[in-house]
Amino acid sequence: MNLKGILPILDWLPNYKKVWLKGDFSAGLTVGIMLVPQGIAYAMIAGLPPIYGLYTAMIPQIVYAFFGTSRQLAVGPVAMDSLIVAAGVATLADIGTQNFIEFAILLAFIMGAMQVLFGIFKLGFLVNFLSRPVISGFTSAAALIIGLSQLKHLFGIQIQRGDKIQILIYEIFQHIKEINFFAFGIGLSSILILIFFKKLTKTIPAALVVVIVGILLVRIFNLEQFGVQIIGEIPEGLPTFRMPHFDIEIMMDLIPIALTLSFIAFLEAISVAKAIELKHDNYKVEPNKELIAIGLGNIVGSFFQTYPATGGLSRTAVNNQIGAKTPLAALISATVVGFTLLFLTPVFYYLPQAVVAAIIMVAVYGLLDFYVPKHLLEYSKKELIILNITLIATATIGIREGVIIGIILSLGVLIYATTKPHVAVLANVPGTHFYRNIDRFKTLIQKDEILIYRFDAQLFFANTYYFKEKLEELVLNKKEKLKIIIIDGESINSIDSSGIYMLFDVIEKYKSMNIDIAFTGMKGPVRDVLQKAGVMRKIKYENCFMSIQEAVDAFEKNKTSREITGDNFKYVKQTNR
Repeated sequence: MNLKGILPILDWLPNYKKVWLKGDFSAGLTVGIMLVPQGIAYAMIAGLPPIYGLYTAMIPQIVYAFFGTSRQLAVGPVAMDSLIVAAGVATLADIGTQNFIEFAILLAFIMGAMQVLFGIFKLGFLVNFLSRPVISGFTSAAALIIGLSQLKHLFGIQIQRGDKIQILIYEIFQHIKEINFFAFGIGLSSILILIFFKKLTKTIPAALVVVIVGILLVRIFNLEQFGVQIIGEIPEGLPTFRMPHFDIEIMMDLIPIALTLSFIAFLEAISVAKAIELKHDNYKVEPNKELIAIGLGNIVGSFFQTYPATGGLSRTAVNNQIGAKTPLAALISATVVGFTLLFLTPVFYYLPQAVVAAIIMVAVYGLLDFYVPKHLLEYSKKELIILNITLIATATIGIREGVIIGIILSLGVLIYATTKPHVAVLANVPGTHFYRNIDRFKTLIQKDEILIYRFDAQLFFANTYYFKEKLEELVLNKKEKLKIIIIDGESINSIDSSGIYMLFDVIEKYKSMNIDIAFTGMKGPVRDVLQKAGVMRKIKYENCFMSIQEAVDAFEKNKTSREITGDNFKYVKQTNR
């Protein structure tokens, strides 16, 4: 691999065009301004002091600018990953303690190391085990949990922190009479501004507007004296180099949550990166390199006190919308955050937590997925059930448990489907050489002497019994009239040893019943296996045909002698279909 393959920055930076600078600068400035309140807000979701959100908004995206293949992806803290951090680390340390902070930083290192290893060994495909229904159910549950967890700040009440929806709802109702109406008024107004301000202008971040207005209201009217909770002091200065606290026992405890995070974070990033890539034709997003880039961002970031980061949907969309052409926009965003850390953190002292809650609640509303459940209701009830179980398990049992249950259910449905795949009996379409499923077409021509059997799956150990059982059932229905079984192999793309032994049994059984076996449309790789295993010698090459019609014609031609010759078929070993 050349140096450009390792450092994509060497591809776009030497070819940088002056005309791109305006878009990169505008997008970088806007996203940088967005990152400040979001960094503070998402750190609070993660159970960390606000400063760590700003660190995470700065370091990982600098690293990503050098190693990432997307030119618009905005890397930093995100709401869902922050919730997973809080839920996972809270099992090892109390939220807000020094141990909790150290474990969250260590989690970023472990997660990053996993992502880099997955990228190096090209294991990005593993993310496919997170099916769309699982992702939809998980993200919707996470959105509900995050939204409900922010009601305490929106209402200005004190409730027990949790990642289970039933606990949050119970706590809110227990303290509903303690609502601080000053905080609630600020929070509700902020939500309305965040929703409707975007319709007035997209050049000024709505989050910046509510932050400024909230700070001014508290500062001018001294609302903190009326019980309005504020952010308080945020330390000044850039993050300093500090080794994560490597503790083997704690690292082992963090591995399951790091594995979950590494997949979820990568899925978030690659989904939005691929979506944006479709709008550009001057670069290609490479999933395994993205894993390495995001992983390196988390590894390097952990040495500068960051917690897990990934590509953010809303910030990336803004980046692209305003005109970012290269990762220079990310470097400008990081500079804005760095400037804030150096000079502006005292400004946020009077920022109401109700404003932060409003920013979070509006942001996570986009995670609520209504489209997929509605769509699944129309064509896949099984997957809708998986989605709902994942959602309920995530919301009521726990984040990690919800993901695991969803994956197990998805794999279970997949395994079940492979053990009992679709099977069809085919018959002739009148006046043609086409053969179709008798259960779908009513005017097909069937002959009692011929059974055409199509098995729509690979033939392997998990479904060989089903293949044999269904064939026996169909043969019994034909009774003594059946003279030939034609196995249509168009849908069989592979076969293992269990399938081979099963075919030997089938051939022997039906030959003893004076029923011939013929194969049609077998793909090259499958045919090669059949030849090497000796199946071809068992049924003879003259009983293998390119099409069903050829097999039927050969049977009809030799009907009286019941010898299928297949004169117009020639078997070629090297052919691969």
